[in-house]
Amino acid sequence: MAAVPVPELLLRPMHETDVPEVSRLEQACYAFPWTEGIFRDCVRVGYLCCVAELGPVLTGYGVITAAAGEAHLLNVCVREEFRCRGVGRQLMRWLFVAAYEHGARTVFLEARPSNTTALRLYQSLGFHQIGMRRGYYQAVGGREDALVFTRPLHADGS
Repeated sequence: MAAVPVPELLLRPMHETDVPEVSRLEQACYAFPWTEGIFRDCVRVGYLCCVAELGPVLTGYGVITAAAGEAHLLNVCVREEFRCRGVGRQLMRWLFVAAYEHGARTVFLEARPSNTTALRLYQSLGFHQIGMRRGYYQAVGGREDALVFTRPLHADGS
């Protein structure tokens, strides 16, 4: 069965008033979540932060930095019931356009090898693996490696 997309999705910049809800979603989705303070700092210092909403429901968010011609995707999260419906792809394209507009022409990201859903999304968006960071992520019972990916950025987010 094909995934049902979410065409009514609103993508917009994250504001400080969004941080408590973003933090609640982060807490619900990750075993080792970012703190509310980290999200507040990202918004405060001018990282490119986005939220996705379907009506009153925050369906996801993303954070990317852009400097010196490069972007680094730091965090993307989609509410469980909206996964595999195009929300993550739309969030990432919004972030890619924002980073491009800030002068970035290449984007990098790290991903857990165990996060197969995210890996499929990244590969479908044209990312290719360029390395591995040993013990990068905190994990139950120790550390987990990170796969490092990159791809070029384009003005339209493709």
